[in-house]
Amino acid sequence: MPVLLAGCVGFDADQASIPLTTPAPASDYADMTPTQRREHEKLVASYGGVYNAPQLKALIQQTVERLVAASERPDLKYRVTVLNSPAINAFALPDGSLYITRGLLALANDTSELSSVLSHEMAHVIASHATIREGQVKQAVLVSRVISDVVNDPDLGAMAMQKSKHTLASFSRGQELEADAIGVGIAARAGFDPYGASRFLNEMGRYSQFRASTITSSSSNKPEMDFLSSHPATPERISIATANARHYAEPETGERDRNAYLSALDGMTYGDDPKEGFVRGSKFFHPKLGFTFTAPAGFSLENTSQAVLGASQSGNEAMRLDAVRVPANQSLGQYLASGWIDGVEVNSVETLNINGFSAATAVARGEQWSFRMFAIRFGSDVYRLIFAARELTPEVDKTFREAAGTFRRVSTSEVQAVKPLRVRVVKVGFNDTPEKLAARMMVPDRQLELFNILNGLEPGAKLNYGDRVKIIAE
Repeated sequence: MPVLLAGCVGFDADQASIPLTTPAPASDYADMTPTQRREHEKLVASYGGVYNAPQLKALIQQTVERLVAASERPDLKYRVTVLNSPAINAFALPDGSLYITRGLLALANDTSELSSVLSHEMAHVIASHATIREGQVKQAVLVSRVISDVVNDPDLGAMAMQKSKHTLASFSRGQELEADAIGVGIAARAGFDPYGASRFLNEMGRYSQFRASTITSSSSNKPEMDFLSSHPATPERISIATANARHYAEPETGERDRNAYLSALDGMTYGDDPKEGFVRGSKFFHPKLGFTFTAPAGFSLENTSQAVLGASQSGNEAMRLDAVRVPANQSLGQYLASGWIDGVEVNSVETLNINGFSAATAVARGEQWSFRMFAIRFGSDVYRLIFAARELTPEVDKTFREAAGTFRRVSTSEVQAVKPLRVRVVKVGFNDTPEKLAARMMVPDRQLELFNILNGLEPGAKLNYGDRVKIIAE
């Protein structure tokens, strides 16, 4: 969707978005060269910063050390960073930097599944697959620059975005299967259940289908930047992983250590981090910056490190909310007409007051899309609300204006009431069923389906008294 808004009428994305991410701890830089440090900082920033969870990181580090000792290259050293992103992703760079998102950690169910992901990524390094991308990392972490260079061609812009976001984790089919085979062997020799790979691939496949069915038709062309798109969990791949595991052990004989894994996972943030702003239905709330906004009815929203993106269910309308610096001596009307977006109708510029904040609005028109733009001065920044419609009828324009009118400051009590969603590990009670526990999940819909996927349960599965399972709650 950012490509849609960037490409249709020459939107200058280079001005956009003052990112709010958590910098990496200084200790992460101890053995890095200046170049590696710069690229590490950029990459971490593009994934929402570092997620600080000492117990979880310690478990991951212990797992990595066991895997390294059992690998074909025990001389290699790996540096682990947990990324503060709900995306499902993991990758390794040629210098031994291993990255794993909390979104992926939430999907895994035991240390053997975690080890399957880590050993797979280590296998890419061992087999020298990762060296083919070393020169491409800069492109992947500078996506916004790529977009700004090609914004006048929507199709080329979409291609550039897709290529750059797939760079970090994309390998050929043969390389993926080779990494699977090497990874299963490493995990088995380290004492982990080698069937963790096939189980996690199955969970990835189910989650991919779950997510795909919730994505609107308007975002069907939206490039993904995660493990699901670059590591498709096909039935053939799952079957091969199972066959690889049989070379090392019989099912249910390897170490899984589910309890240790779930204990480390308990309390981890799930979904958007409120410190970076979060989405609840059609409402976006940013307690740190102190504002909230509600999208038009029927819009689905996605929070990224650079902007809030939205789309209607029909795919005929979209939106982007971001922040820019605008000189205090430049009026907002002048800013809207200054050329950062093509096709502005100068006679449509008007000044407004939105809930006590100075603002301006204007219309821009392209060949396929028309835009209703708002600039709102909030503190030292200017927030841009850019609505796009295939046909900007008076009725559609009215909904855009009403949505812009919901931009307001949040109260202290609202900020204090904000609680992130977390992975909560609970024990199964005597009368508990998947349906009962799923009803406690604080997700918009399809709670049972997500509960089963997150816990590696098939539909209709029974729970055992005393077992520990994951739910999503505050």
